[in-house]
Amino acid sequence: MIALGVGIAIWGRRTMVAAGTNVNPSRPAMTIVSSGPFRFSRNPLYLSLTTIYMGLTLAVNTWWGVVVLIPLLLVMHLGVVLREERYLEQRFGEQYQQYRSRVRRYL
Repeated sequence: MIALGVGIAIWGRRTMVAAGTNVNPSRPAMTIVSSGPFRFSRNPLYLSLTTIYMGLTLAVNTWWGVVVLIPLLLVMHLGVVLREERYLEQRFGEQYQQYRSRVRRYL
């Protein structure tokens, strides 16, 4: 799981850099990226982090990692993903709406 998550993260980052947009979510988005892993998920980098986290939790064989993951995912969804979606819709309008209608938020 860790290797899968790292692979998705590298693929997603390279795709964003190639598209000419900022990888850092605190920097402005320059374009809607719809190639690479963004063809399958609007949030492949967050999915990759979750996959790495679960892989590490399984690797160290701990139950509390799963318990902590639940509120972590809620915070990420409510505090980060939904806010980013509002920003992208405001910045790119119809272009983002079309992308959102074609590609799932997560899986």
